[in-house]
Amino acid sequence: MSGNTPRSALVTGASRGIGRATAMRLAANGHRVAVNYNTHEDEAEAVVEEIRAAGGTAIAVGGDISDKDSATAMIDEAVAAHGAIEILINNAGVIKDALLLRMKDEQFDFTMKVNMYGTYYCTHKVLPGMVRGRWGRIVNISSVVGMRGNIGQSNYSASKAAVFGFTQSIAKEVATRGITVNAVCPGYIYTATSADISDNQRDTVMTWIPQGRFGEPDEVAPMIVFLTTDEAQYITGDIIRVDGGMAI
Repeated sequence: MSGNTPRSALVTGASRGIGRATAMRLAANGHRVAVNYNTHEDEAEAVVEEIRAAGGTAIAVGGDISDKDSATAMIDEAVAAHGAIEILINNAGVIKDALLLRMKDEQFDFTMKVNMYGTYYCTHKVLPGMVRGRWGRIVNISSVVGMRGNIGQSNYSASKAAVFGFTQSIAKEVATRGITVNAVCPGYIYTATSADISDNQRDTVMTWIPQGRFGEPDEVAPMIVFLTTDEAQYITGDIIRVDGGMAI
């Protein structure tokens, strides 16, 4: 990443999947990375150890982003270790699928709390520091399902669609402060979550993807990391798909 200054970065939900791949790439580019986790501490610590073994700088920071106090404490810990957050990747998310006729309030509320409120809590906490420093990169991980919807995922689709409006509004608010805010929308990616779907569901999903395959976390992370660079400074408020053509 020649020409780009090392920064303090926070990746939520970075113990596995897209978050892990992104944290690894940010560290490889010289950034000081806070690897957030909620329940998978051992895996987060393994990511940190791998980064350090490669010569990078990283710490693991536990915190539930759906809880404001927990998210705030987690960010304070990251700031104490690495300085004010300059790169924020709002990656952590959950899926609690059910047809709306069978949806429990708790399923809807929990999905919104993590996927949307968590994005809000983290962004709201780090944004003042970015404004003071007149530089910042925020990348929100949404989903192609937020664009096209999906049976049994009204809660997930709603939460990820909400991220679009949030992204574009904040991008307008801070556009003159050296801060960019973008969203990346993965399609079906091989992660711990996608591993749980049945063979019949997988066969159906494949018919929606022109490339005929699921993506890999390492095929999403490069786009996320690019949006954090100086070269991407004129890209803001954008919604970028990495989905094998699924939303065409």
